[in-house]
Amino acid sequence: MAFRYSLLYQVGTVRCNEGNVQCDAVDGGNEVDPTTQRARSARDTRRRVIDAAHHLFLEQGFPATTIREVADRAGVSAETVYKGFGGKAGLLKAAYDVAMAGDDEPIPIVDRPEVRAVRAATTPAAAAAAYANLARTLLGRAGPLTRVVLAGRGASAEVEEFVQTTDAERLVGATGVVTHWAAEGWLRAELSSERARDVVWMLTAPAVYLMSIDRGWTMREYRDWLADAVMALVLSDEAVSG
Repeated sequence: MAFRYSLLYQVGTVRCNEGNVQCDAVDGGNEVDPTTQRARSARDTRRRVIDAAHHLFLEQGFPATTIREVADRAGVSAETVYKGFGGKAGLLKAAYDVAMAGDDEPIPIVDRPEVRAVRAATTPAAAAAAYANLARTLLGRAGPLTRVVLAGRGASAEVEEFVQTTDAERLVGATGVVTHWAAEGWLRAELSSERARDVVWMLTAPAVYLMSIDRGWTMREYRDWLADAVMALVLSDEAVSG
C-alpha cells in the first residue's frame, strides 16, 4: 500500500459514514446541523482509532499489531478502521503524523509557531536555534513511535515504505528551510544549496536523535548540539551574497 504523502504538514480530513460511526443529529437535547454532528462523530472515531493504534504499536510493535486489536481497543468495527485508514500502513502514517504535530488539528505544521519562528529569525544564529528547537519538538513527540518502527525494519515491507516516505518528507522540509537561508545569504560560501540541504537532512535524521537519547542526552542538550552543528556546517556568521 502506498502511504499518503502528507509531508507531515496535514492531518487527515474528517470523514463520516465509516462503518458504525454514529451520525445522529442531537446535541444536549437540541437539534444541531447533521453535517456538523457527523463531522464531530467521525473525528472522535478517528481520534480513538489513532490513539488505539499508537498505544498498541508502542506496546507490541508494528508487525505484531492487528487491525482487529486496534478496532477492539477503539470500540469500533474492523471495517471502520479499513475504510478510514486503508489498513495497518495507513494507521501507522496517521499515528506518526498526529504524534509529530502534537494534535489532530487540521493545521499544517508550516503554519505552527515553531516553524513560523524559523522563518522569522533575523540572523543565522537565531535561525539555527529556531530550527534546532523545531527539530527537537517534532522528534521528541514522535521519538517513541519512531523507535518502535525502526526496530521493525527488515521485517515488513510496509515499514520500509514508511521510512522511505518519512525520509522523503524530511527532505522536502530541509529543502524549504535551506532555500530560505540561501535567499537570506546565510549559507557558508563553500556550500551549494543542495549540499546544505543534504547536511540538514542528515543531521535531523530520527536515528541521530534517538542515539543522543540513548547516550543519556537531554532533549535540551540535543537541541543545543543541533544548533551548534547547523552553525558549524551550514550557516555563516557573515552574510554571503547569493
